[in-house]
Amino acid sequence: MLQAIYEHRGPVPQDVIDAVERETPTPGAGEVLMEVVAAPINPSDVLTLTGEYGMLPPLPAVGGNEGVGRVVQCGEGVDGFSRGQTVLLPVGCGSWATHVLAPARKLVPLPDDADPEQLAMMTVNPPTASLLMSEFVDLQPGEWLIQNAANSGVGGYLITLAKLRGLKTVNVVRRASAVTPLQEQGAEIVLVDGPDLAERVAEATGHAPVRLGIDAVGGSATDHLASALSDDATLVNYGMMSGDPCMVAPRHLVFRNLSVKGFWLARWFQHATREQQQGLYGELAGMIASGQLSARVHARFDVADIKAAVAEAASGERTGKVLVTPAV
Repeated sequence: MLQAIYEHRGPVPQDVIDAVERETPTPGAGEVLMEVVAAPINPSDVLTLTGEYGMLPPLPAVGGNEGVGRVVQCGEGVDGFSRGQTVLLPVGCGSWATHVLAPARKLVPLPDDADPEQLAMMTVNPPTASLLMSEFVDLQPGEWLIQNAANSGVGGYLITLAKLRGLKTVNVVRRASAVTPLQEQGAEIVLVDGPDLAERVAEATGHAPVRLGIDAVGGSATDHLASALSDDATLVNYGMMSGDPCMVAPRHLVFRNLSVKGFWLARWFQHATREQQQGLYGELAGMIASGQLSARVHARFDVADIKAAVAEAASGERTGKVLVTPAV
């Protein structure tokens, strides 16, 4: 089998990872061996390779935190799984590989008739998008929210989920070429970021109140979102695409009573009950299986081409998610 392994971290993510051949393992008691069907490369994966993410695995490590596989072989004592069955891989399993070995108790059976590539992207981005809209502000149907990095994986899911909940979105991007694809996806308003963002948002929404801002960029982009929000609104940061600290002018905090909060899915998991987690993923899996919820795929790479895959995922000119789709 092939695994995408990194033994150190560095500023250029594709330089630290290599496809390495390993002997395909045999599952022991309670374990299942799977062929990987698809595994995405998320911004958090890139930050893990550069050493900038909030939780870093011990080295050496296999890249990839989520994905979908098909059962190849079950170890002794494993019930409920059969050869060829589609399963959701455990979080943090090292999914950029042709095969993954994991405890059967950590696997989630998936519909065999659903698109495995879409299911492979279910673990991180869809729940993040859903929770960003529900954990901080009790938005009602017809209300507006604003997000930047709207052409990201989370941004795309957020647009769709907001529509399903009757919410309206202002979607901010960093380049003009990203506007049309989001409009084609059904985004109500798409604007290119800039210092005058607040004025353009007010004009586009008819000066409607915007009580929730969602920031994945940091730097001056955070303050642009803050300027576009209503008094007493909440601004949530969940990413650092610019690499710069979040900037929010004191006037927004002092005179307009804005609240600034952070969100990290891993921390939500630490506090959520098993019932809450199962409820969230059950809802999302149903939407993906029915075709209501999907994400664009920009490119697919074999494990052997992991350097090119990571470089593409780290670039800023993508139109969707980069997937590792092993040719096993």
